[in-house]
Amino acid sequence: MLRVAVAGVLGFILIFIESMIVMKLKGLETIEFGGLAPFINVWAMNFFFVFAILSQVQNWYINKEELKEDKSF
Repeated sequence: MLRVAVAGVLGFILIFIESMIVMKLKGLETIEFGGLAPFINVWAMNFFFVFAILSQVQNWYINKEELKEDKSF
């Protein structure tokens, strides 16, 4: 549940970071997303990207802790 919340917030923050990068590269002042639907699509892509990364980090951490427990015996 925590991964979903963090991915939602970070996905939204990534939209602004990506927008800033595009504005700097193209020399623009603003970006038009073309409506709510394209904005939601970009957020959804970022959400699933961050969610996948967080899932891998969680699996890595769990495996790391299991290996640590195995070495202690």
